[in-house]
Amino acid sequence: MDRLTEMEAFATVVDQGGFTDAAKKMGISKSAVSKHVSALEARLGARLLNRTTRRVSPTEIGLAYYDRARRVLNDAGEADALVTSMQSAPSGLLRISVATDFGVNHLSPVLGEFLSEFPDITVNMVLNNRYVELISEGFDMAVRIGELEDSTLRARKLTETTKKMVGSPAYFQKYGRPQKIDDLNEHKLLHYSNQANSAVWKLTAPSGEKRQVRTAGWLTVNDGQSLLNACVSGLGIAYLPSFLYADAMKQGLVEEAIPDLPPETQGIYAVYPPGRFTQPKVRAFIDFLVNSFAEKGPEIW
Repeated sequence: MDRLTEMEAFATVVDQGGFTDAAKKMGISKSAVSKHVSALEARLGARLLNRTTRRVSPTEIGLAYYDRARRVLNDAGEADALVTSMQSAPSGLLRISVATDFGVNHLSPVLGEFLSEFPDITVNMVLNNRYVELISEGFDMAVRIGELEDSTLRARKLTETTKKMVGSPAYFQKYGRPQKIDDLNEHKLLHYSNQANSAVWKLTAPSGEKRQVRTAGWLTVNDGQSLLNACVSGLGIAYLPSFLYADAMKQGLVEEAIPDLPPETQGIYAVYPPGRFTQPKVRAFIDFLVNSFAEKGPEIW
């Protein structure tokens, strides 16, 4: 007889308190349940059930075996559900957290195509610039930029972006162009306030030396697009990711402040909670993003 069926028959008898109710639960005859349990006891060489005319209860050995058997049966049920789930069409509510700048400029424009491809999925995209606890705050996934702080999350790289210091031609004409990192002390630097340690720019000199520049000064903004707008209008030099400055640079609205400096490269990742399997709706969206950004970054946006 099938070992899993024997275990199921025994566990169901314990759960239901008798063979008659166990047979109803399993949809088989009472005699079939009895044969499965008897075969299990014979194979194990132990009596698992105390049988009386009034009731059936597990023996001490039977109770210990029941705990393990129930775990095995639950795992088997989850395995079956996993296969069913992974073969089903992605559906349900998908809650996404993403930084405002990237969400507005690059995620929002592609959502329509995703929703058309997966009409059974509804999306709730939350734009903010703070670190979000995915599980406790009820998010299915997030798009994050830069070094990943939470090593417990699963992550898939979507693309890369570079960070450069940029300013408008009008600014450089009025205030001059810095030639080296130390020259930044004499310039008007635009401060992005919504990131940890954002008051300090971490730069790399042409020699490879790591340098830090304190930027708190003339203008502080908590939104990257607004910072770019201020930069374009000639208010100062900003340190921005390429997914923000690329179009403005292509149009000649901004220029790199110190072209000799090597660019800082950051990864852009889809992150999601750990688990035995990825929900179809999450897997579908991440696959979609990988395809959407396959030919973008680090400078091409």
